[in-house]
Amino acid sequence: GRLREIAAPPAVLYIRGRVFRFDEEAAIGVVGSRDPSPYGERVAAQLGLELARSGALVLSGLAQGIDAAALKGALQGGGPAVSVLAGGVDVVYPRRNQGLYEDVAAAGAILSENPPGTPPEGWRFPIRNRILSGLCLGVVAVECRPHSGTMITVDRALEQNRDLFAVPGNIDAPMSQGPNLLIQQ
Repeated sequence: GRLREIAAPPAVLYIRGRVFRFDEEAAIGVVGSRDPSPYGERVAAQLGLELARSGALVLSGLAQGIDAAALKGALQGGGPAVSVLAGGVDVVYPRRNQGLYEDVAAAGAILSENPPGTPPEGWRFPIRNRILSGLCLGVVAVECRPHSGTMITVDRALEQNRDLFAVPGNIDAPMSQGPNLLIQQ
């Protein structure tokens, strides 16, 4: 499957919610900044909604900003959504996304390679990103800086031969620097 093909595949995946056959899903990762512009948030929500309505499975983290907007959009579109966490599947981070966490777990799934109770320490996030991109056919970078967690996910996606999409933005918008750079390349 897709996940077995990646460098350092996880030995185990803990799941809260539904079990998906990811290799049979049109799984698309939607990733981006925790601090997006209103434009970025709108685009992420619209992407989530339209992807879900089209039958795609939307994957993201659970961060504020682009992640949350994409997941909410997917749920509004009637689809399930999947969130890949850096900590244990039972550790909601950030805490203020408790409601979204519950909604994703109820309609879709929460995944992690780390055992329940594992705290979401900063160094775990870049490692988590390989799983997020690894489960997907492609990844969409909505808004991000050139050096960011989103770009780490993008790098993993490219290494894994996944399709890469980037949402263009204003040339003077800091959060459009990353996607605009990707489009340029």
